[in-house]
Amino acid sequence: MSNEVHMNRAAALALEKMLGGSGGPFGAVIVRGDEIVSEGWNQVTSTNDPTAHAEVTAIRQACAKLKTFQLADCDIFTNCEPCPMCLGAIYWARLKHIYYANTRVEAAEIGFDDDFIYKEIGLDPATRSIPAIRLVTAQSPIPFAEWVKKPDKVKY
Repeated sequence: MSNEVHMNRAAALALEKMLGGSGGPFGAVIVRGDEIVSEGWNQVTSTNDPTAHAEVTAIRQACAKLKTFQLADCDIFTNCEPCPMCLGAIYWARLKHIYYANTRVEAAEIGFDDDFIYKEIGLDPATRSIPAIRLVTAQSPIPFAEWVKKPDKVKY
């Protein structure tokens, strides 16, 4: 199958699931070689889960199917440029390539404006619109100290 076939599948998922009431107009397909490993679509409003974006649902499904937390031999096809959350998930999953169709500017034109999040990431945590306040207690360093000593840790 060609890249166009995979992108068309992502777009078809987006349309089908959006018209079916699952959520916004977003679809994603994860491919290894020529095989579709998983499909995801936006399920934010149907599951009341703000993290249920197409890319994240596809990544979760692919990892479960392949029994791994890294998808280094896979590509993702998504009908829209990933938002900051999805981009982070793609990097954590170690996907090889991101193929996208619509841009984040085009998404903003239809009401999905993630630009403010891109801008927030670069700010000092305390000055963001949702301030992040550092609060260190006597207990908070312990998990990190124990992780360093853990002989059987799985690095990721």
